[in-house]
Amino acid sequence: MARAATAPPPPADLKRIVAASLIGTTVEWYDFFLYGSAAALVFNKLFFPGSDPLVGTLLAFLTYAVGFAARPLGALVFGHYGDRLGRKKLLVLSLLMMGGATFAIGLLPTHATVGTAAPVLLTVLRLVQGFALGGEWGGAVLLVSEHGDARRRGFWASWPQTGAPAGQLLATGVLSVMTAVLSDAAFVSWGWRVPFLLSGVLVIVGLWVRLSVDESPVFKAALASAAERRAEGAAVEKPPLVAVLVHHWRDVLIAMGARMAENISYYVITAFVLVYATAHTGLSQQTALHAVLIASALHFAVIPAWGALSDRIGRRPVYLLGAAGVAVWAFPFFALVDSHRFGALLLAVSVGLVFHGAMYAPQAAFFAEMFATRMRYSGASIGAQFSSVAAGAPAPLIATALLADFDSPTPIALYVIAAALLTLLAVGMARETRSRDLAAVDGTTAAGALRATGTGAGAGAADGGTSSAVPS
Repeated sequence: MARAATAPPPPADLKRIVAASLIGTTVEWYDFFLYGSAAALVFNKLFFPGSDPLVGTLLAFLTYAVGFAARPLGALVFGHYGDRLGRKKLLVLSLLMMGGATFAIGLLPTHATVGTAAPVLLTVLRLVQGFALGGEWGGAVLLVSEHGDARRRGFWASWPQTGAPAGQLLATGVLSVMTAVLSDAAFVSWGWRVPFLLSGVLVIVGLWVRLSVDESPVFKAALASAAERRAEGAAVEKPPLVAVLVHHWRDVLIAMGARMAENISYYVITAFVLVYATAHTGLSQQTALHAVLIASALHFAVIPAWGALSDRIGRRPVYLLGAAGVAVWAFPFFALVDSHRFGALLLAVSVGLVFHGAMYAPQAAFFAEMFATRMRYSGASIGAQFSSVAAGAPAPLIATALLADFDSPTPIALYVIAAALLTLLAVGMARETRSRDLAAVDGTTAAGALRATGTGAGAGAADGGTSSAVPS
């Protein structure tokens, strides 16, 4: 069942493909993170007035978590149609949905104007954001993974991952500028709307670049092969979701476990730290935003380096290093923030994001290599997004509740360590995927051949990554 690896596109084409994925993911993450920062800084006042400040923040983070709840649904819908129709079409749709919802948030009336309708409308738009992001990630990383040079897949596929820190950088940067040039009253009155309205401009740029790229050659080959089999009277293909659950259920569980430490640590380090640094240690909003801003730039820089390292030594070693790192750093992180010094806060966030990058960088190639082509969008998206409901969604909420109950960072550090241990277990049970060929187009046939021959990891490299999903 081995197939020759697909030849990589010319360097100029590959760079354009990477740019299209990166710009799109940057816009989507800008929109998503902007909401998180605004929830920490201003939404408690505008949409949940009358509450205790910490309770208002909890309610704001609850609407923040709602976006994560919609991500699995987005993964299912976008994954299904992305495996049937192609990656590019669905990526354009996800960008339009995310940008439109974010722009609309900038136009929302507040509680003072329309009462309880304000938080309801905010929640609906957050659901649209989550639905769109649930479909964005899988398509963006697959577009690059399936185009790129197999020898450097970890490096090239890590570039769409830099859209997360780039989006964080943009969101935090715009908010930082607005809070610096406006008074607190002006920012709460109207200044917070400007970053949301700017999303409309970013979406136009993202669409212009994204529409210029072609569909993945690996997917086009898989589509042609499926059409040939149908013409020959072969059985109708199972829906991608069904095929994933039958042939790749172990890979889905591994991906979900791998996401726990990555997701939880990230939102504690970048979103909850804004609450902790301002409410618990007394640092200003501007100081906390500047620390996250600078650390996000470092995060952007280290992700491609970690991705390149995963091409040399494998996805698993780099991922395991990152999970162990965030576990070890959990207590020093809060100790540094508690020092009330900007330099210490910057060090805490920066080191935390460097360790996070070691998980996030190889994740794109790692997850793509786990699944066969005709179910890859569904498998990668389901594995990544279903875990976000238990990981990233409640992370700021749980951390804020623990702080309110215990008035101490110790339970929060233990929470991060527990997530890291779960990720270490999941990735430790996974098989290395670095040498697998993404050109395999038929996961069910490859799985059957693997069972018949009784081969192990080597067969997985030939069949495009079904070995870890095949029952013994």
